[in-house]
Amino acid sequence: AKRADAVADVLDGLGLDPVLVRRVEVTGAGGPEAAARDARYGALDAAAAETGAAAVLLAHTRDDQAETVLLRLARGSGARSLAGMAPVAGRYRRPLLDLPRDRVREACLASGLDAWDDPHNHDPAYARPRVRHDLLPVLVETLGPGVVPGLARTAALLRADADALDAWADRAHAACVDADGLAVAALTDLPGAVRGRVLRRAARDAGCPAGAIGAGHVDAMDELVIRWHGQDGVDLPGAVCCVRRHDRLLLEPRDRKGANGRE
Repeated sequence: AKRADAVADVLDGLGLDPVLVRRVEVTGAGGPEAAARDARYGALDAAAAETGAAAVLLAHTRDDQAETVLLRLARGSGARSLAGMAPVAGRYRRPLLDLPRDRVREACLASGLDAWDDPHNHDPAYARPRVRHDLLPVLVETLGPGVVPGLARTAALLRADADALDAWADRAHAACVDADGLAVAALTDLPGAVRGRVLRRAARDAGCPAGAIGAGHVDAMDELVIRWHGQDGVDLPGAVCCVRRHDRLLLEPRDRKGANGRE
């Protein structure tokens, strides 16, 4: 609360208006880091709606991007996740994403702004501080100073690839979906990377929470397409079942099926 008041005083001194301070409650699934992130973005969304803001500017730097790529790499993420944080995502903009953290800090000091380090950024109980203070320095010492810009460049390259694959998947989804489900023949002809995206989108459209659909779920659905031998359906998050009937793949509420996907 003291820090929020201090920041508000600085912003008032810069002539910004309105300056809003919002108290949030950090609850929810995914651990304290995810819950805090959700609370922050919820407050930002509410403030943007209240003020009619056209954009929300976030201060993530190139170092933040490198840390994000390492964290997601350790989880075995795909191209979209390894693409890191996007420079533009809806109303959110990250104008400092290509700048090193040290340069941003120097710019703050040159502008008469005191940079402040959140104590949580030094708490080894959290994954990002361990990457920031333990893992990245070792990588830089071992592989050289190009590690951080290299990781950020990897994110940018993967983002371009993921955007292209997503666009292909959108066209493929429109071509293979109809009132009777997804056409298996059309799915079979797709490359695996595109087919997986189509299946993931179909699961979301059927009611699966986006963040709950893992690679294992997508792989199990894919088995119904390319290696089907009459096996039962696949239970998905959100009480959804994916089942194959002849030349169609169906995603329906689980309560309409038995545990094995059969009516």
